[in-house]
Amino acid sequence: MAAKDVRRGENLQVMPELAGKYLTFVLGEEEYGIFILQVREIIGIMEITSVPHTPPYVKGVINLRGRVIPVIDLRLKFAMAAREYDDRTCIIVVEVQGREGTIMVGMLVDSVSEVVNVSGTEVEPPPVFGTKFGSSDNILGMAKINNEVKILLDTYKVIGEGVVEHFEKK
Repeated sequence: MAAKDVRRGENLQVMPELAGKYLTFVLGEEEYGIFILQVREIIGIMEITSVPHTPPYVKGVINLRGRVIPVIDLRLKFAMAAREYDDRTCIIVVEVQGREGTIMVGMLVDSVSEVVNVSGTEVEPPPVFGTKFGSSDNILGMAKINNEVKILLDTYKVIGEGVVEHFEKK
């Protein structure tokens, strides 16, 4: 579907299939969003137990009310500089679908912002950077809300297929 930007007289591709509520969070200077129905809870930083032989962005696992949940640091996953955790750092626990069923994964973020309602006309496809600048496969779209851009993420692709299978129950 295309909409017309009357200010510039050009056709824009809109993505109505991405309309809905998103939890937004901050990493560095950017704001990201994930589909709210995938979010199970938001918790403060807690003790994380390291797991050997996992990628550097997999910080380890937490014990959340008797459930062992893997935790990934999105800063490291997105090749950003690591930073000290503070009182705003939190873990967003999401559910993702694996081959064997749903699993819960924690995503470490700098801070959580708000829940926003995004219409399909506010979302454009992700930019294409080519292989020189990396992939945008984990980006669903770019939401333009109140003169700001929020990067909408595909939670499953952000977490990574290998990570999901590694932590699925055998």
